Amino acid sequence: MNNMMIREITYIIPAQESCRLSTFLRRKGYSRQNLVEMKKYPDCAMVNGDPAHFNVPVRSGDRVVIRIRETHEPTVLPVRLPIKILYEDEDLLIVDKPAGMPTHPSFGNYDNTLANAVTWHCCRQDPGFVFRCSNRLDRDTSGLTVVAKHFVSAGMLSEMGVRHAIRRDYLAIVRGVPQPSSGTIDKPLGRKPGSILERTIDPDGEQAVTHYHVLETKNGHSLVSLTLETGRTHQIRIHMKSIGYPLIGDYLYNPDFEYISRQALNAHRLRFTQPLTGKALDFVSELPEDMRHVLEQPRS
Repeated sequence: MNNMMIREITYIIPAQESCRLSTFLRRKGYSRQNLVEMKKYPDCAMVNGDPAHFNVPVRSGDRVVIRIRETHEPTVLPVRLPIKILYEDEDLLIVDKPAGMPTHPSFGNYDNTLANAVTWHCCRQDPGFVFRCSNRLDRDTSGLTVVAKHFVSAGMLSEMGVRHAIRRDYLAIVRGVPQPSSGTIDKPLGRKPGSILERTIDPDGEQAVTHYHVLETKNGHSLVSLTLETGRTHQIRIHMKSIGYPLIGDYLYNPDFEYISRQALNAHRLRFTQPLTGKALDFVSELPEDMRHVLEQPRS
């Protein structure tokens, strides 16, 4: 049996505004596909209490109510797993993902993923919740990820990612001290020939830009802050390797497991504006214990 999620949002048309309702909503970040999906229900838009088509004119002071509906079947098995949710509202969640947890189910990982855990959490309010993660992290990367609760917020978050409106900062550990201590790596990335997993620097690949800065050097290792302008697969891992300082514990690009058993990478901070409410959001994931241990453990 289908389950239905309903998200209701109210707008007051601002002063000096006069346009079609569809134009107003497009300016608010709704995509054309969002409007097509919403039109399936006759009361998806109300203007001053009356059902309205998206092509009706709206003017200053009009009260617009938008109802976002999804009718769907569960797509991921809900499993009660320990996860740390830092923030939740009607449109999205911010989750601090532990290292070792895959983001999506795949062969051999059907019930141990972030998708399983978030689906279990959300299905208590929305039995047909569809998992949509806007910034997928590798299995062994820990830290902050954003999960959309419905198709409109998913589309808006995706568009924000394209125009770099979501600020993402990472922390990584490398052996030695990168020189120079800060800089920008602007090198295109593509698939490595002969591999379905690995990426490599490729002059014909997609543009990738990473800014880095060494925060601390201790016990022969450096803690590096990294900010992404683009979000290519394995971007930080390949870019740091390309300047001679790969992440420790990276099984694909630098299998240096002397001090850590996974790539030393944490999605440390997320800053963006909630696309439907306009609320400024800013979250931090503390440095995980295994990464902290690399810096603090005395060396013999």
